[in-house]
Amino acid sequence: MSLRIYSTLARAVQAFAPLQPGHVRMYVCGMTVYDLCHLGHARSMIAFDVVQRWLRASGLAVTYVRNITDIDDKIIRRAVENGESIRSLTDRMIAALHQDADALGVERPTHEPRATDYVPQMLGMIGRLEHKGLAYQAGQGGDVNFAVRQFPGYGRLSGKSLDELNAGERVAVQDGKRDPLDFVLWKSAKPEEPDEVKWQSPWGAGRPGWHIECSAMGCALLGESFDIHGGGADLAFPHHENEIAQSEGVTGKPFAQVWMHNGFINVDNEKMSKSLGNFFTIRDVLKVYDAETVRFFVVRSHYRSPLNYSDVHLDDARAALKRLYTALSLVAPEAVEMDWSEPHAARFKAAMDEDFGTPEAVAVLFELAADVNRSRSARTAGLLKALGGVLGLLQGDPQAFLQAGSPLDEAQIAVQIAARAAAKAAKNWAEADRIRQELLAQGVALKDGPGGTTWEAV
Repeated sequence: MSLRIYSTLARAVQAFAPLQPGHVRMYVCGMTVYDLCHLGHARSMIAFDVVQRWLRASGLAVTYVRNITDIDDKIIRRAVENGESIRSLTDRMIAALHQDADALGVERPTHEPRATDYVPQMLGMIGRLEHKGLAYQAGQGGDVNFAVRQFPGYGRLSGKSLDELNAGERVAVQDGKRDPLDFVLWKSAKPEEPDEVKWQSPWGAGRPGWHIECSAMGCALLGESFDIHGGGADLAFPHHENEIAQSEGVTGKPFAQVWMHNGFINVDNEKMSKSLGNFFTIRDVLKVYDAETVRFFVVRSHYRSPLNYSDVHLDDARAALKRLYTALSLVAPEAVEMDWSEPHAARFKAAMDEDFGTPEAVAVLFELAADVNRSRSARTAGLLKALGGVLGLLQGDPQAFLQAGSPLDEAQIAVQIAARAAAKAAKNWAEADRIRQELLAQGVALKDGPGGTTWEAV
């Protein structure tokens, strides 16, 4: 394969070949479903949607797992606040997640496991860790913790030594932890918590810690070693570092070949997050901008780069996407069978094969659009649409996209276009120009062409 991927663990772009020839197994950390998804979640979903699309376009089979964390302190707290069951809250939020992801053109993963369905597998892993001396229970009926200093190589992913990590640790040893760096594998049940978040275990009633959930689901669905593990940059430490320690502590095998992390979406140069209160939910943004514009805003930046959110940037993305759709509106695209040796397609492939270089791939789309504008070639338009489809773009009706968001309905505009045509026929150029300017002031631009007058929203 010619594909190269940046590995967080190796801190370098490396040649990629799946462990099983022709088949890529990929795990991406999904959402904790206590609230609606925000644009930071959208970035991760879209980034790894593009990854799996390119892998498939490259002729590979892909088993893509994106989990759902449906048991967590925040979920319990929100359900109690709402006076509803955990399952009621998580079912509602999962349905909302699917609506948002579908709107953004994010294809469903092969498997979307809920953590609560894999508690037996988590208990099995914790038992094996305890047997190997990598886990211990904090007193009678206490939490079960992972003994970080017993696992050689902890800190490889984050690039930090244990001494550096310990120097930055300001939390006192509590709840029976032997070391501040140790993390929870199994949380003992608290009397005030709902019964539905209490499972029986060899260490007493309780529930799993967050980190062990992904280790168990990844191993159960993809095997003890798989190809790609992804997620947001904020998950590299401690979540992914802890996943490596747990999983490799159990199996003695590398958990994932490649660790991929997408960059943040920033607002005023700060990471967008619910904890900072500077987040925008996907559905709030979709009230103002169409979903394909939001997707394009994300896709045209490299997945590892920080992405600054603002209305100005989304307006610019909308205008750029309109240029592509304008080209497709000029001629009916011809269905093409992809030939990766064709010069435009070859440049697109070279960009995507170099760590999923979407900015360069999008630049190829604009080259093709310029060619269509000049040549009116149906074949070139077909290639533009096909390559756009690899990124989950340009599959809508061009005229519908260009006219979306008009403050006037089609019938009103048609009446005005007819009145303008009559004025032109009577050589009343002033009236014809007045109608054009009046429509433009209302957000409708007229375009005269060989086939007559068309319009688009501005």
